[in-house]
Amino acid sequence: MTGYEAAKRATDVVVSTAALIAAAPLGAAVAWRIHRDDGGPVIFRGVRVGRGGHTFHMLKFRTMAVGADQLGLFVTPGDDPSLTDTGRFLRRWKLDELPQLVNVLRGEMSLVGPRPPTVWDADHYTDQERHLLDVRPGITDWSSIRYRTQDILIEGRADPHSAYFELIRPGKMDLALAYLRHRSYVVDLGILGLTALALLRYPRTDELLQRMVTSVRARV
Repeated sequence: MTGYEAAKRATDVVVSTAALIAAAPLGAAVAWRIHRDDGGPVIFRGVRVGRGGHTFHMLKFRTMAVGADQLGLFVTPGDDPSLTDTGRFLRRWKLDELPQLVNVLRGEMSLVGPRPPTVWDADHYTDQERHLLDVRPGITDWSSIRYRTQDILIEGRADPHSAYFELIRPGKMDLALAYLRHRSYVVDLGILGLTALALLRYPRTDELLQRMVTSVRARV
């Protein structure tokens, strides 16, 4: 394990542990609200492909009606009728991602890294994109910040999947591969900072993101 990887893992464990403890009251309130809505399960366990091509269950607070995952969708527009009222609120503030801190503690994910793909998406990776599976996937990265409102971008589309592949996926893959080439502890800290600004709805987040990506890409 390199020094970077050791420092990254140590940060993952410390930060995710602290965040889980601090967010425990909020998590309990969210769980109560989800269960109260329809009595269904609180946690959604989606199969994702992680480091080395191994699959794992990525945890999220459930945001859709019970059984909606059986429809085979891997992108959900903001106006999807399967979204619950609580689910829309959770997605708006990214609170549905909180349980992934458990995935981080388990070592299945990192705080920062390329978002883990579904099995179907990973099966269709190009040879270049398959290198994204060489590293531990993350909760946030440049593409997560840039396309944090992707559900809004594909609202009203007759075919959300086609819209995703045309409007979002090319940019997400470009940013994910750029991160893979230039990742470092300093870059990771910058991404965490930008993620915090995005969650706080800071209006210049996209501008700062673009400046960061341009600066990092310019390095030899």
